[in-house]
Amino acid sequence: MPLLNPKSNHKSLKSGSRCTFAPRFVYQHSVPTSPPLRLLVITYYWPPSGGAGVQRCLKFVKHLGHFNVAPTVITVDAALATYPVWDESLLAEVPATVRVIRTKTSEPFESYKKLTGRAVPYGGFANEGKPGAVQKALRFVRGNLFIPDPRRGWNRHALAAVEKLLAAGERFDAVLTSSPPHSTQLIGLELKKRHGLRWLADLRDPWTDIYYYKDLHHTPLAAWLDARYERQVLTQADAVLVTSPETKRLFLAKLPALPSTKFHVLPNGYDESDFRQSSRPPADSLRITHTGTITELYHIDNLLTAVAACADAHPEVPFRLRFVGQVSTQLRRQIEQAGLLSVTEFIPFVPHDASVQFLLESSVLLMAIPDVPRNFGILPGKVFEYLAANKPILCVGPAGSDADNLLQECGAGQALPYEDEELMRQTLETLAAQWRSNPNLDLPAVSHSRYSRRGLAGQLAKIAVAL
Repeated sequence: MPLLNPKSNHKSLKSGSRCTFAPRFVYQHSVPTSPPLRLLVITYYWPPSGGAGVQRCLKFVKHLGHFNVAPTVITVDAALATYPVWDESLLAEVPATVRVIRTKTSEPFESYKKLTGRAVPYGGFANEGKPGAVQKALRFVRGNLFIPDPRRGWNRHALAAVEKLLAAGERFDAVLTSSPPHSTQLIGLELKKRHGLRWLADLRDPWTDIYYYKDLHHTPLAAWLDARYERQVLTQADAVLVTSPETKRLFLAKLPALPSTKFHVLPNGYDESDFRQSSRPPADSLRITHTGTITELYHIDNLLTAVAACADAHPEVPFRLRFVGQVSTQLRRQIEQAGLLSVTEFIPFVPHDASVQFLLESSVLLMAIPDVPRNFGILPGKVFEYLAANKPILCVGPAGSDADNLLQECGAGQALPYEDEELMRQTLETLAAQWRSNPNLDLPAVSHSRYSRRGLAGQLAKIAVAL
């Protein structure tokens, strides 16, 4: 049975003026005059999964109802899933009106944990440190026997759930598949082939160009097959959503025959409801906070040296470091070598609302871009929540990158190149002088409203309607 044509049932949402990075939005409060657009959202990461990967789809689904879109979510049964981190608190953000269908899965991670005695790997193996012989062998197996990734075992269960819905007479105007894991995109590819669904492929990260791709030790045949899957997805999807301009340029360079209008930069953002708490910067210290996963690949060793030098030069300014989340063993060693261990606090993974609270209890926020090839398009999702916290941002990374452009556009800081220790020290000296005058370093006029999750959901609705 053919799917309904969204163009015949829905009017495009109006948008306001555009900025250099992402669109501004005008919210429509009128009563809908047409049936809601029925969107099928397929995502592996969903509450109670925690971490950065779950936020995008969760926040889309949370706000799509305001734009006359009725989402149905297909995800994995949490009891069978392999999430690196959990956050039960996020379940409360799923609207009661949204149907969530959970399925079985077939994955090899239980064998991985038994063989290594380690938890499920984070993206980029951030929680593994230097791999041993067994881990290298398992990475080879993962890169060559599980293409695109080990969570592909979920696909047949997700497809069966969709087929059951369609067999029962349900119809959807569009389907959105979100990745990583990029194997999820193969679900959308198959649904496109079988049923001709209008398909939005949402890629939160690059695919074969992700910075840790080389660590998977693909054989030429495996690399060819993975690249073929990537090419099929980018070619067959009706629209491709990416989170940064550089990622759009990367994909278009691979397939220049594709129209650029097919690719939409829809960045991550922040949820205004998460920032109803008041800012509480400490009065007794200049506290620099980093949230999320960080390893030695982020190359903050020169910044650590600059912090130590500035602290020695200004003993009247009590510098403090706080890392909330996963910190690699090697990076902890760098902190110790810089002489900062006594002024550094390490806090394990916390629920999302607590993470926001830590942002608001800081003087300055630290983010870093991994020092890897093709890192100009890496735009961590946390940067938008950093902006919403209205704090100065120390960003260690390449000048001229998407992250650098965003921070300068919003007046929250600039990129500090990895080797430019002098610029890092100058920046810290300025912050120390400001702190001596007033310990509250909050920025009163950071321009970040264009990155609200609700507004971005409105943009997604507009794209889906236009398919």
